[in-house]
Amino acid sequence: MLESKLQEPVGVIGAGSFGTAISNLLAYNTEVLLFSRQKDLVRTINESHKHPSLDVEVSPRVRATNNLEEVASSCTTIFPIVPSESFRRMMKSLSQYLRPYHMLIHGTKGLDLRNVNEEDLGKGGLKPESISTMSEVIREESVVVRIGCLSGPNLASEIFEGQPTATVIGSRFDEVIAVGKKVLSSRHFQVFGTYDIKGAELAGALKNIIAIGSGILSGLGMGKNIQALLITRGLMEMIYFGKAFGATPKPFVGTAGIGDLVCTATSMSSRNFTFGNRLGNGEKKEEIVASMPEMAEGVRTLKIAKKLADELKLHVPITQMLFKVVYEEYDMRKAIDYLMRYPYYVDVDFI
Repeated sequence: MLESKLQEPVGVIGAGSFGTAISNLLAYNTEVLLFSRQKDLVRTINESHKHPSLDVEVSPRVRATNNLEEVASSCTTIFPIVPSESFRRMMKSLSQYLRPYHMLIHGTKGLDLRNVNEEDLGKGGLKPESISTMSEVIREESVVVRIGCLSGPNLASEIFEGQPTATVIGSRFDEVIAVGKKVLSSRHFQVFGTYDIKGAELAGALKNIIAIGSGILSGLGMGKNIQALLITRGLMEMIYFGKAFGATPKPFVGTAGIGDLVCTATSMSSRNFTFGNRLGNGEKKEEIVASMPEMAEGVRTLKIAKKLADELKLHVPITQMLFKVVYEEYDMRKAIDYLMRYPYYVDVDFI
């Protein structure tokens, strides 16, 4: 059955940096149908096998299209990789073409708001039932049952360079993990699996918050000691959030958690680290957001996580301080001083 998966193309929805990088990885094993809404980009990729805004080569085994119906009719396995803010809207458009036999493995590292307007996030707390992971959005908006998520560590720039890396596919279905491994594995890319899809999704989304904080420290000229402290204490906060959603600590201390966190929180190739670095160098949030070609998912996830922490009264001082710095222009050095004095009573309390 797995062999038959390679007889048809694999679909990718979203021609941003990560979607294009995943398309190139898939092309080692199969033909790829890459969806973009931009007609000019579709034409350029098909004619030159280049992505102009990313300035990268696109495999000749990748064909671009702006027709969602074509992707669904041609591909059983589809990788949706679009920003979290527009993920549900994309699924509403795609769902009319999907059937129960489809398999969706998303690569979006963010959270969705259910029945909550973005502008209302400033008003009070946010209940867990108002937040959906992307796999839950797929389930809510389509008839698809076989769902998975693609976690990290996956910096797109390093994938384009052909550097070796790994990923985690989270799913409750053995078949999803097996097919994901079949179409993605190569000498450049190792694929692990986990059944805790919610934990893998939450780890992928929440580590972007900590990456912003790590970038701020870098922008302020601070060293590795405090960066390591932030990453390890940040991991604890990620686990606290995960437990609030019923996830176990296990995926957070594996490749999808600490692996992706270290990768994202230490590299200028990470949009979230770069956002924090620029903030630490004195730029304003609005200026940075307007100038970045792709969204730093952690900026939006930070707001969602802060409101959830308020509602559940979670002890997550890093998240609380980062919210004040990013959204209220609180003095960064005062925030660091507060965190250095915060009364942590134990180092590890989740094992």
